[in-house]
Amino acid sequence: METIAIGTSGITSSRIALGTWAMGGWMWGGQTDMKQSAETIRSAIDRGITLIDTAPVYGFGVSEEIVGKALAGGRRLNAIVATKAGLDWRDGKVWRDSSPERIRTEVEASLRRLGTDYIDLYQIHWPDPLVPLQETAQVLDGLLREGKIRAIGVSNFSAAQMAQFRQAAPIHAVQPPYNLFERDAELDVIPYAQQHNIAVLCYGALCRGLLSGRISLSTQFQGDDLRKVDPKFQEPRLAQYLTAVSFLDAYAASRYKVGVLELAVRWLLDRGNTIALWGARSPHQLDPAARVLGWKLDAAAFTHIDRALRIAVRDPVGPDFMAPPARSRQSFLA
Repeated sequence: METIAIGTSGITSSRIALGTWAMGGWMWGGQTDMKQSAETIRSAIDRGITLIDTAPVYGFGVSEEIVGKALAGGRRLNAIVATKAGLDWRDGKVWRDSSPERIRTEVEASLRRLGTDYIDLYQIHWPDPLVPLQETAQVLDGLLREGKIRAIGVSNFSAAQMAQFRQAAPIHAVQPPYNLFERDAELDVIPYAQQHNIAVLCYGALCRGLLSGRISLSTQFQGDDLRKVDPKFQEPRLAQYLTAVSFLDAYAASRYKVGVLELAVRWLLDRGNTIALWGARSPHQLDPAARVLGWKLDAAAFTHIDRALRIAVRDPVGPDFMAPPARSRQSFLA
C-alpha cells in the first residue's frame, strides 16, 4: 500500500481510504447491512487501508457507530479515523451549522459513537456562510490543543476560504469532490493545497459508481438514492458519460491490463498529494484495490484520456446538486 503524510500533522495514511457514506444508508437507497459494513471496514484494515472516513450525517449517526464497532479492540490502533462536523439535521433534512456551539456538541457525540477518546482527522463538512471562518477555525484549533483531535481538515472549501481559515488554525487536509469527471478542484483547491503542504482527500473517486464500470442505461436506483436526482445519471448526459466510461475501460485494458475502476483511482493517485476515497459496502468491492498499486500513468496517458473525455462528454456537469442549504439568517438569529 502506498502511503502519504497528512500535511504537517505527523500522521501517515494509506493513499487509498475507505469512504463510509453509503454504509449509513442515507441517500444510497435502502437500509444498511451493519454486519457486512463492519466486515468491510475490517477487511480494509487487513488490506493496508488505514484511513476510514465517515461523518455524523451519514445515516444520522449510523455510519460512525458502524466504524466504532468495527474498530473496537486492537483495530483502532491501526486505523486513522476521519470524521466531520458542521452539519445539523431534523426529520431527514440537513443544513449547515459550523457555530462553535454546534461543533462542541458534535465532537462529543462523534467520540461517543466512534468509541474512542480522540479523532485523528476532524473536518468541517461544508463552509457555513453565517459563521465567520476564523471563528470556526478557532474552535478546531482548541480541540487540537486539547488532544481531542490530531489534525484539522476542511471539505468543500475554496482556496480563498482555506486562506481565511488558516489565519486562525492550520489545515492539514482538504476534501473536495474530485474524479475523472468532476475536476473543478484543479482550478484553485489542488494548487493551493500543493503550495501549502495540505493533503487532498478526493471524495467521489468513482463518481458515485459511474466509474466502476457497472452502470448502464438500464440501471435503476431505488429509494432515496441520490443518483435519482444526479444530473449525470439522467439523459442525455448519462449516455455521454457511459460512452466515456466505455472508452476508458477499453483503454485501461489494452494499455495497463486493468479496468476503468482501477484506471480512475490510479489517475487520482497520480495527480499529486492525493488520497482516493473508495466507497464500499462489502469486502469484495475492495478486491480491485490491489490492482491500483505498482504502476503509474505517464504524460501521454493523461493527454489521451483528456482528449477522449472532451469528445465524449459534450455537456459536462459538476456535483453542485449535493450541496446542503445554509440556514436562513432568520432561523440563525432565532
